[in-house]
Amino acid sequence: MRKKLLSAILSTMMVASLFAGCGQSGSSSSSTSADGVEEITWMFWDDLNATEDLISLGYKDVIDRFNADYEGQYHVNVVTTNLEEYYAKLNALVAAGDTPDVFIVSPGPNLTDYVEPGVAAPLDDYLAQDGWKDTFTSDAVFTQQTYDGKIYAVPLNTAAACCFYNTEMFEDAGVEVPTNWDEMLTACDKLQSAGYTPITISAGTAWCLSMVAGYLCEEEGVDLAALADGSASWEDGKLESAATKLVELSKYFQPTAAGDTNDVATANFYNEEAAILIQGSWAIAQINGSNPDFESKCGVFQFPGCDRLIAKSDSLAMSSTTEHPEACAALMKYFTDDTAQKYTAEVGGKIPVTNVEYDASKAPAQLAYVMDVFSNAKGTFGFYNESMPTTETGSHFDDTMVSVFLGEITPAEAATDMEEYYKANCR
Repeated sequence: MRKKLLSAILSTMMVASLFAGCGQSGSSSSSTSADGVEEITWMFWDDLNATEDLISLGYKDVIDRFNADYEGQYHVNVVTTNLEEYYAKLNALVAAGDTPDVFIVSPGPNLTDYVEPGVAAPLDDYLAQDGWKDTFTSDAVFTQQTYDGKIYAVPLNTAAACCFYNTEMFEDAGVEVPTNWDEMLTACDKLQSAGYTPITISAGTAWCLSMVAGYLCEEEGVDLAALADGSASWEDGKLESAATKLVELSKYFQPTAAGDTNDVATANFYNEEAAILIQGSWAIAQINGSNPDFESKCGVFQFPGCDRLIAKSDSLAMSSTTEHPEACAALMKYFTDDTAQKYTAEVGGKIPVTNVEYDASKAPAQLAYVMDVFSNAKGTFGFYNESMPTTETGSHFDDTMVSVFLGEITPAEAATDMEEYYKANCR
């Protein structure tokens, strides 16, 4: 497989920064204070001091506990930005030779971009210490974080992409939870006739729209592995059919979908401006943190007509150039200790990745609904933009689906475009 563009760029910049540093080693993020405290940095995509997101607030608690417990030995400083700009800013820091000591990353090709050029460090030795790895539910949670037999990131939680819905709006419009595509369209028609906006979604944040497209591609039988090795073609009619359905569904989106960000689209839902939100279950923390009273009327159902679920886990990687790897490993362990993982379930509403016992009665009601969806699904698959050969390919798919939604290209032209892109870049 050809080298990824971003990986090649980062590799070149890392080498250049080493020569520019005249032999200095380690990230400039790391330091040791005058009193001997090892200072490290952690980078995240939310402002921990301004957020209402319950998962983010849980991460703030992790940082506070770590700094308190290791006072005089270790101290972590937080580098934050917003989700839309996160990777651009992370890559700029990497290119400048200032890689954060610990940073959050999505698994799959996105993590590969930091593994191939040597930005991320292997974590197996740290996971083997004190039985840390044994606390996880199984080795399977590390599948998308493993390269050439080595683990390069630690998962923090598991989330699934589901349809969240306003139970009161459904009842008022006389709508039943849809179980197939035709029922989904019928439900949207009824909601619209009752004066409600059926669906809120972000096309301004391309991966949100792409998530829906991924479900529609799954229903049509698109095989990403076969497309990557050339044994299948994007022009076989499956993507065209999926994109046609996307256009059909889009007439039920909020009028501002093209420009709305993920945060705005989610706020439309918990502010009761739309009946359905198609989003990952990490939205539970955002919904309940911003409008706690909405929890009682927030239901969850599986994307209609799809047997499998889109699932993923946010993960933590360690810089290969950190001067304080033991401090980094200690911080990462705090994110997966019992306190943090209980919070993940009981407050944040996400599925823990460890064997921690938690009180289901304390957890958000939506978590039980998501767990029920999980138990009834026939399997899982990844986000499309995180399941393609490279992050650039995933971004191209995202942008192509947005172009279809905007009417800039037809579904057939989208299929041709993807096939030509794969021939030029992926095979």
